[in-house]
Amino acid sequence: MTQSESPVRLTAPDGTLSCWRPGPAREAVLAFVSAVTGQDGSTPVPTEKRVAVFDNDGTLWCEKPMPIQLDFILRRLVQMAGTDPALRDRQPWKAAVEQDVAWLGQVITDHYAGDDRGAQVMMAGILAAFDGMDVEEFQDRADTFLRTVAHPSLGRGYLGCTYRPMVELLDLLAAHGFTSYIASGGGRDFVRPVSAELYGIPPERVVGSTPTLAYVPGEGGGTITHTPAPDYLDDGPQKPVRIWSRVGRRPLLAAGNSDGDGAMLDFAEQADAPFLRLLLLHDDGDREFAYTAGSEKALERADQQGWTVVSMKDDWTTVF
Repeated sequence: MTQSESPVRLTAPDGTLSCWRPGPAREAVLAFVSAVTGQDGSTPVPTEKRVAVFDNDGTLWCEKPMPIQLDFILRRLVQMAGTDPALRDRQPWKAAVEQDVAWLGQVITDHYAGDDRGAQVMMAGILAAFDGMDVEEFQDRADTFLRTVAHPSLGRGYLGCTYRPMVELLDLLAAHGFTSYIASGGGRDFVRPVSAELYGIPPERVVGSTPTLAYVPGEGGGTITHTPAPDYLDDGPQKPVRIWSRVGRRPLLAAGNSDGDGAMLDFAEQADAPFLRLLLLHDDGDREFAYTAGSEKALERADQQGWTVVSMKDDWTTVF
């Protein structure tokens, strides 16, 4: 696929999840759908209650060697440092200019370990990077970036870094009356321009992190702009809060891949309806990446609480 091409959303029309190998994970998904729809003889769950939520980075598309949006942000920070050399000695501009992947990676690792000092520094830089930019311009920039920039090591454009088996799952759920939402720790407005194309999820069903926005009156209906103040970080215990705020329902299915998704997977537990919690394990260093950093607690809880672990290596016939 060239950098400008869009991925083709191919799915199994008979709902058999053709990119999923036979095994416990695939059977758990199909059994769940059968129970929700009443195909197994149980009482069907009303369509309006068939809600599913998905993390994005590392669950629906690749997040290594860095989250895709981080690449987008770093390029903006480098641009800023080019016009203001004094920024080159300050983090996170310094790391962006020097391509200090180790510093950036440590920020993420520390965040999942409960130390957010580096994350606060990084967040301050992110907020400054887009301060005053209107939301339409931001989304146009994100859309252009996603359509023209290639992944640094996978040999494909960023739009081609979505996981085909997960898209199959989304389409299977849609075919059985589910309404799916993205609940991303990444930026809400970064994903919205391509969510319908990649996942069949319209932008109004994307929940994610965002800065505080402000309305500025003017010609043409005025604009909504970014401010340098955070609104919310859609991660950890904030994910269930944001899901409830936006959806007003507890999901029947939740899918994630990291410790930051644990509370969202917890929230999918139902007292009187079928539910499914999926945790994607990145264990395929040949076709993607193999890592567990940032998901150690989630993997431990999956074993203790019976979450369904999806092995990228063992459960998927293809990745992208």
